[in-house]
Amino acid sequence: MSNDAFQNPQPGRRRKPQRPPQSEPGRRRPLQRAEAWAKDRWDRLSHAKLPKPVIKKPSNKTLKWTAGILAVVAIAVAILIAIWDWNWFRGPLARFASARMHREVTIAGDLNVNLWSWQPSATVDGVRIANTSWAGREPMGEFDRITVKIRLIPLLWGDVDLRLLRFDRPNLRLYADAQGRKNWDFSGGRERQEPMRLPPIRSFIINDGKLAYSDVKRELRFNATMNAQENLGEANRGFELIGQGTINRAPFRMEITGGPLLNIDRNKPYPFNAEITAGQTYITAVGNVPKPFDLGQFTTQLNARGPDLADLYPLTGVALPNTPPYRLRGRLSRDELIWRIDNLGGRVGDSDLSGDIKVETGRVRPMLTADLRSNSLDFDDLGALFGGAPATGPGETASAQQVAVARTLVAQQRLFPDSTLDVSRIRALDADVRYRAEAIRDAPVSLRSGSVRVKLDNGLLRADPLRLDLPQGRVTGFVALNARKATPVTELDLRLTNARIEELIPVTVGGGQPLTGALAGRARLTGEGDSIHKAFATSDGEVMVVAPGGEIREAFAELMGVNVVKGLGLLFKKDMSTVPLRCGVAHFQTRDGVMTANNIVIDTGPVLITGQGQVNLDTERMAFKVRGHNKKFRLVRVLLPVKAEGPIRAPKLGVEPGAAIGQGAAAIGLGALVNPLAALLPFVDPGLAKDANCGALLADAAREGAPVAQTAKR
Repeated sequence: MSNDAFQNPQPGRRRKPQRPPQSEPGRRRPLQRAEAWAKDRWDRLSHAKLPKPVIKKPSNKTLKWTAGILAVVAIAVAILIAIWDWNWFRGPLARFASARMHREVTIAGDLNVNLWSWQPSATVDGVRIANTSWAGREPMGEFDRITVKIRLIPLLWGDVDLRLLRFDRPNLRLYADAQGRKNWDFSGGRERQEPMRLPPIRSFIINDGKLAYSDVKRELRFNATMNAQENLGEANRGFELIGQGTINRAPFRMEITGGPLLNIDRNKPYPFNAEITAGQTYITAVGNVPKPFDLGQFTTQLNARGPDLADLYPLTGVALPNTPPYRLRGRLSRDELIWRIDNLGGRVGDSDLSGDIKVETGRVRPMLTADLRSNSLDFDDLGALFGGAPATGPGETASAQQVAVARTLVAQQRLFPDSTLDVSRIRALDADVRYRAEAIRDAPVSLRSGSVRVKLDNGLLRADPLRLDLPQGRVTGFVALNARKATPVTELDLRLTNARIEELIPVTVGGGQPLTGALAGRARLTGEGDSIHKAFATSDGEVMVVAPGGEIREAFAELMGVNVVKGLGLLFKKDMSTVPLRCGVAHFQTRDGVMTANNIVIDTGPVLITGQGQVNLDTERMAFKVRGHNKKFRLVRVLLPVKAEGPIRAPKLGVEPGAAIGQGAAAIGLGALVNPLAALLPFVDPGLAKDANCGALLADAAREGAPVAQTAKR
């Protein structure tokens, strides 16, 4: 076909596509010529005049029929929805809920849905949630009716906005067993419990609700009725949730009020107030939820008062120690699984308390860390920590229960309380607590300050390091409680170093102090039992007290030697003259709660005193007998033992009547006493055996003329 024929095709005749000319055998066409040929053919085809397609417009009759069919379909769908029996969906909905909650959910009542609204709603009647197999036969939850209404438009951008959430006559039975399993844990044991997160709710109603809660591990039983509603109108209180009932048989009431839900904004904090009364414990809170209603984050100013911090365990699940009555305040906040109390302040008993506390949940056991301090600690407030009681005299702070405990201890003339330790609480918490008292008052001995770090790990509690500062010297060591075993084991190891007798025993007679000088000691004991009394009553170990040097009033030295005439004469004259106190040693071996002292030695200038005795930590009674030996021979001299007997809390002093004892016989065995002294002193302080005057006790006594029996040299 010629080029003219290609350029002027006959009308209505279809052109055949032209193939590019074949190259001659053995000869290649350059690439540029092939591209030019293809471009030329494309230009010719693109400018060719082709016939326009003919589009036929639908007629008016066709349009009317189409519109009519669509309208009929829409009306049919609307009628179908209106007359549809939504109860058909009860089975699928119940099966879906059962799969999500890992327990059977049934719907016995009607299911009604209203979709033709900008705020679709649904009601479902007779909802029943079965319990887990280990939690009992009664259902976990029953609801007469649940009503939900939701805004449609926010769903377009993924936000859920509930206009109404209503529960009519709900009945919940929540149960946690001894293993810590919870029947309201719907994760199937695969996920940790997250904080509750709800979308904004414009109207939240609980009508005649009932809640029963039982926790075997925490020994908690809680029963209450719950009602919640919006209370606007004249009262204008906004949202109000009220619950009242009993908690461990004590009266309980909770009232939570908040701003009007109608004006809630997901981007603005929602304010709330709370008041909780549980027995004699009273708590108030004023705070807000930054993102309603994401309960994983909120802050509140908290005020709490009550007879004992340990009573907060049912409400918080955190095992706090027993204390005297308290009044505390602080800023409570939650950030997911971490709870904090910042700027804690107030009083516990007659002591001030401040600091910061953090509790991390979501673990096998909650972890409590705290940094606490007191500017002024009333020492007797510590009695409640060990199941005892603080002082109950005028001006002292104690609960009614603690007053009763104190009266019992006084009536029985005892120091160690029988209050049983709840080891389950210790096993349910881990802790790392630091505490410091800047000043200590009302202690049985003169204490200046103190500090301790307490660690609790899976039932093993250890107070280490423990330090009590004296005006001179200090007490250091540790106290440990192992509650991992069936019977708790208590261990203590305390050292007294660089102390002064006159500061620990500030007794004045006739205007002066009977004893002055240095003092050191150590106590190492281990006992079993779930109370302080049982632990001491079964304890084994040893206790040693050493006075390596000092002075004693001559009057008392003579009295200890039962030189009554001279001793009383010096006292009546108010004679303040002193004689050397070369050494004093008391060593106690402890077995099954009985402390036996066979090595009691007090070496003074005029008198060498020896003795023995026992302290029964079970009956809390003591019996000591000491005897003085004059270092210079006196023609007329009657030696009578001095006794101290009776309750540890109030012993009685006296003289044992009897025949005179020869001076020579009194000192037999003294050499056997002093020989092992060098081995005993390092138990208290390694330096005592080398530097103390005690090391020369026997030689000095012999040089002063004491009739001491000497052992034969080998």
